[in-house]
Amino acid sequence: MPIYEYKCQDCGTKFEKLVRRTAEAAETECPSCGKKHLQQEYSTFAAHANGSPKSADMPSCPGGQCSNPGMCGMNFN
Repeated sequence: MPIYEYKCQDCGTKFEKLVRRTAEAAETECPSCGKKHLQQEYSTFAAHANGSPKSADMPSCPGGQCSNPGMCGMNFN
């Protein structure tokens, strides 16, 4: 079951949706405005080898969505 990322073309909201069936993807509506004018976005992902990040000297974003993992607010405690 893939998780798709969408952007609403009407209100600009970005959201993710777990899709169980292909037909369900076509029925997806924006959670903010309820419209179906959506654009599927490219998903980001992180690859790890041997259970560790490729670059051991730079912290990684726990959510995997930060463009600059060293400045991720989730890395500051």
